[in-house]
Amino acid sequence: MYAFGICIDRHYLTPGLATIASLADSLSPSARESAALRLLSFDLGASEVLLLADLAKRVGFGSFALARRSPLRSAQMADASYITVTTYLRFEFTPEFVRRPYLIYVDADVLVRGDLTTPLDALRPGEVGAVRDEFNPAVGRCPALPGAAERWPLLRDRPYYNAGLLWAHTADLPRIRQGVEQALVRHHRHILHNDQDALNLWLLHAGRVRAVDAAYNRFEVGRYLERGNWVHRVVTRPLRSDPAARLLHFVGPEKPWQAACPSTEDVQEYRTLLKRTLRHVRALGAAHPEPVGLR
Repeated sequence: MYAFGICIDRHYLTPGLATIASLADSLSPSARESAALRLLSFDLGASEVLLLADLAKRVGFGSFALARRSPLRSAQMADASYITVTTYLRFEFTPEFVRRPYLIYVDADVLVRGDLTTPLDALRPGEVGAVRDEFNPAVGRCPALPGAAERWPLLRDRPYYNAGLLWAHTADLPRIRQGVEQALVRHHRHILHNDQDALNLWLLHAGRVRAVDAAYNRFEVGRYLERGNWVHRVVTRPLRSDPAARLLHFVGPEKPWQAACPSTEDVQEYRTLLKRTLRHVRALGAAHPEPVGLR
């Protein structure tokens, strides 16, 4: 019925492996067997692709495929401080490649804690499911989409969504790609957060978004609290680890697989997962050298 889509480049091979392992943990054995994994990349080598395929099989996924794609020609990197152009590959999934009625797109810098499939039950044809961004919650009230609220006053205070977890009918993927590309070409001066801003421009004008509960894409904020208090001014919920979160998203430049990342409770949970993932890699044998990560 559904496929999980992930975009991975060589910089994100290790966290990509961990994402696959945590997705497997979130599903029952039978659901894992019927689910599909669909990965896109433009720079992975043959040995890295084989490693991903072997891990997917080892943790129980019944279907795996990886395709090489190039980003949109109109892609622009307004913010390239820690993000690469791989972020635009999320719009390169096609019905012919996915071969399932639904696609659940998942960023590679996440820890999946629970079943992500439930929002599909409420998703209507033509809609994209998305979670409101915790750091950029509303148009005109945050840095995202600079100038958009002044150009289109009716958009002010409309929800702004994070692109790290998306639900879509596979048949709608070409239309989403076309809408994002048009936003990049026509409204490039409003792009700050790269493809995410372009996606939100299309969602705002098309009006085809299904808001999903915040528990499905909860930001890990403990790392920011260790560096300063600005997050208190932005996030309204209690700033502690959320046991109800179905997905923890490690947004920003500091990532939990990096040794210098602050060791918060959620980061420690991620590192436990990563160590277990690397044990899977070692169990696959000498054909797969262990990728760079926590040992």
